[in-house]
Amino acid sequence: MNTMKLKYSMLAIIILLISACKNESNNNVTKTTKTQEITKYDTLAISLNNNEKWIANKETHVGVSKMDSLISSFDNDKYQYLTNNLSELTSYIIKNCSMKGEPHDQLHIVLVPMLDEISALKETTDNEERKTIIKNLQALIDIYFQHFKT
Repeated sequence: MNTMKLKYSMLAIIILLISACKNESNNNVTKTTKTQEITKYDTLAISLNNNEKWIANKETHVGVSKMDSLISSFDNDKYQYLTNNLSELTSYIIKNCSMKGEPHDQLHIVLVPMLDEISALKETTDNEERKTIIKNLQALIDIYFQHFKT
């Protein structure tokens, strides 16, 4: 897949992520605490729900758990396999999103950087860069589990 098609594909996924998730009005504003920076390039921060984890829908939690398993068992020779499976899992998460309100917004803070890292993984052929991207993905997955539960 050429770079232009890849960029359009990732843009489409991000648009789907934003539009597929059901938004609700912020009538029930939840006080958040404990802010944590996600990445060195991202100014957004994720918060806990009054020092408790946010509730994620089952499909999101299963999808991120499978991403975690894929990365944990990754064989350094199979980058294409890893990238394809991570893309499928993020598509599954996006398609099945039913989260609303503040938990939904908090999920986007960690999920969008995951999509960016997967896109970068698709685009590179440099093994050192791939290793860095995979470490970044693992860190984002760890942050997800620190802030979400089912």
